[in-house]
Amino acid sequence: MQSFEIRSLSGLAFLYASRMLGLFMVLPVLALYAPGYSGSTALLAGVALGVYGITQGLLQIPFGLVSDRIGRKPVILVGMLIFLAGSLVAANAESIAGIIVGRALQGAGAVASTIMALLTDLTREEHRVRAMAMVGGTIGVCFAIAMVSGPWIAGKWGLSGIFWITAGLAVTGVLVVLFVVPSPAAPNRLASREALAVPSLLKATLHDRQLLRLDFGIFTMHMVQMACWVSVPVVLETTFQFGRDQHWWLYLATMGLGFIAIVPLILFAESRHKMKPVFVSGVVVLVVAEAVLGLTQTSFPLFAFGLFLFFVAFNLLEACLPSLVSKTAPGGSRGTAMGIYSSSQFLGAFVGGTAGGWLVYSYGLQSVYFFSALAALLWLAAAATMSAPRRWSSLVVKLKEGEQLVGEDYLAIAGVEDLVLIPDKQLAYFKVDKALFDRPGFERLLGRPVG
Repeated sequence: MQSFEIRSLSGLAFLYASRMLGLFMVLPVLALYAPGYSGSTALLAGVALGVYGITQGLLQIPFGLVSDRIGRKPVILVGMLIFLAGSLVAANAESIAGIIVGRALQGAGAVASTIMALLTDLTREEHRVRAMAMVGGTIGVCFAIAMVSGPWIAGKWGLSGIFWITAGLAVTGVLVVLFVVPSPAAPNRLASREALAVPSLLKATLHDRQLLRLDFGIFTMHMVQMACWVSVPVVLETTFQFGRDQHWWLYLATMGLGFIAIVPLILFAESRHKMKPVFVSGVVVLVVAEAVLGLTQTSFPLFAFGLFLFFVAFNLLEACLPSLVSKTAPGGSRGTAMGIYSSSQFLGAFVGGTAGGWLVYSYGLQSVYFFSALAALLWLAAAATMSAPRRWSSLVVKLKEGEQLVGEDYLAIAGVEDLVLIPDKQLAYFKVDKALFDRPGFERLLGRPVG
């Protein structure tokens, strides 16, 4: 990579990571500290935990589309300022309602897809996929840091301390946007289709049953995750008398072991093309984890083992799902598929926080895990019936002025699985099976070589 690209990648990775870290840090502590705020109930604590998801899910795609019209950096700057405002509201809140409003505002700074689109504008094609993977991969790292740092920060400065630190990260993010991240000459709309939703493709993408299974999966996973963290910290403190100042090392141990456990599974899935069996196994582990957490309320070692299984499942599925969406999305619609996928993820967080809070309020702490196990079982049924992903890659052809392609001729070539034509942009998106693709035959039909 050139220094320009390294600078772009570093700045945008920081923006992406600081937002996700700020949203995640309250996860292991909010249920513990919420009773100290006026008007707090278990239900409202759950809403406060997950409410960022509803604003994030609803605004993610619109922010990306606006960035295609007015530019990426202005939209990202507005999003970071909204995130800053939400952090300040929550930091100064004295009631649970104030926390809810602050968290909703934090989620309204929904610029994750716009950050990815700017990254595509600022990187060359040969480095783009790797750069996007590096930025997207910060989610797992941020989740791990948040689970350890959140309890430690809250123990020293309370819940408001987390929001003040988040506000500081937001201010730093604004400065990074202004002074570190370069400005592209113009939005690269060809590359942006890999990062942003395209309105004309939304309907077709929403009718893809394979993608819908994956959208349901990410919705369920984040619903389960958010529901569990309404209960887990409280169970540790009240049932097992495990001091809140010690929670961080339990999360560090179980999550660290979980990361180690999934490495050989991911390598096996990719190298042996066994993504579906590994993915389905991850859902099975999630079901087992929720059952163990629900049935071991009197044994701390078994409850800790349930947390370990949860982190194994969560980390494995977080790694598999984006790859499956990318491999399953029709040609030219990866950005659209990922936009719907991301919205499903955040909406799942909102439903999970709200449902978890209601269950704890109505039926007690244990009910959350049985609800989550049932949801994971439904996901298992959907995952087990999905098709195994093909070894597909995207091929983009820039059409000449007035050039028209006969789709049937190209789809008859070995390895060509799908074709999407964008006449107004003079683009053709092909999805090809790398193992079967007859490149010489394709180039003879096209009349020129392709990259």
